[in-house]
Amino acid sequence: MDWSSVGVIAVLSVLSIVLFVVAVTTLSWMLHAWRSPQHLSGTRFRDDRGDSDLPQPRRSFSLLVPARHEELVLGQTLDRLADSTHPHVEVIAIVGDDDPGTRRVAEQAARRHPDRVKVVVDDSVPKNKPKALNTALEHCTGDIVGIFDAEDDVHPELLRHVDARFAATSADVVQGGVQLMNVHTSWWTLRNCLEYYFWFRSRLHFHAQRAFIPLGGNTVFTRRELLVEHGGWDPECLAEDCEIGVRLSSHGAKVVVAYEPEVVTREETPDTVRSLVKQRTRWNQGFLQVLRKGEWRKLPTRGQRLLARYTLSMPFLQAFTGLLVPLSLITIFAIKVPTGIALLTLLPIAPTVLTVAMEMVAYGDFCRTYGTRARLRDYLYLILGAVPYQLILAFAAARAVVRQVRGQGSWEKTAHSNLHREPAPRELATFGTEAA
Repeated sequence: MDWSSVGVIAVLSVLSIVLFVVAVTTLSWMLHAWRSPQHLSGTRFRDDRGDSDLPQPRRSFSLLVPARHEELVLGQTLDRLADSTHPHVEVIAIVGDDDPGTRRVAEQAARRHPDRVKVVVDDSVPKNKPKALNTALEHCTGDIVGIFDAEDDVHPELLRHVDARFAATSADVVQGGVQLMNVHTSWWTLRNCLEYYFWFRSRLHFHAQRAFIPLGGNTVFTRRELLVEHGGWDPECLAEDCEIGVRLSSHGAKVVVAYEPEVVTREETPDTVRSLVKQRTRWNQGFLQVLRKGEWRKLPTRGQRLLARYTLSMPFLQAFTGLLVPLSLITIFAIKVPTGIALLTLLPIAPTVLTVAMEMVAYGDFCRTYGTRARLRDYLYLILGAVPYQLILAFAAARAVVRQVRGQGSWEKTAHSNLHREPAPRELATFGTEAA
């Protein structure tokens, strides 16, 4: 072999080892909550005593709902939030001054619920979610500021459980569960829903225990005084949820995560693969912005800083994944490599196969928990779609890297069409009795 072939083989070997480590750690964190029945129970808001034992509400809530071109979904979301059983709630719909359709829907909801819903108009240029949130923060009067997306389907009891969680833990931030629901729409929406299932039910609990957490984009509740003290959200960051989570973690804020299937916030997946790519591009680029910003370097321990660097660098690793697959195939057919090196390039396959197996188990658990039917073809989708879905994510990550290098920071919005509000096949069990 010439030196160029040796170089390619060396790069492939290093990338294979790196991807093996990534696959193993990702699988471990995916399954963090299922280490024991006690761990799984500990991921919930509370024990199984029932709703009647919830303490009296002690805090007031300001719920921010930024909405841009969301005429189709916003009205139902505002109605659901206004129906909250918590007695001290204000719902603030944030609409752009250049978006009359969404503003009209928000104002109609305000007329339906004059004691709870109000509208704040955002005149920032250019517009994005963190700027909208900062505009509305000045109008908040509640002790706790909660964030919801315009398409969210929110359980009326959620805020009572969040309030109780603040009281029981003295938390600065409570991150609730978010779940994509339209598992049967397509082969890739199934995988997208399971990603959320693992992320909010397991992985975020791991991050909270390590006191470093990139927060989710909604169903997150923060003490208003803390937000004001830290200047709100970064107006230029494409992943403002991750950024505020990292910043608050770096300053010692206590973050508590809770996933309760009965009160989880329901959402839908992006409507097309193209929308999914744009969404993941934005998230990945936001992670890279937070990595470059360097706030995570203020974390007090080396372990936290290593976890932060690893987590925020994930777009690079996903981009390398997309590069490795075609490079491995070219090498196999074009270069004669030693057997040991060839086997080394296949090293990431083992944890990947195990991950697919765990996804199949999790899909059955998801269907039992949320009362939907597990179809045979969905299991085939999980097997056959594993590699194509990872290539989609890798492409989005590579696109994010390119945009970041070029200095492109425009906001690519995700469209919504209410797919998650289709009637469920059966009602969930009452609160506190999770399906087996």
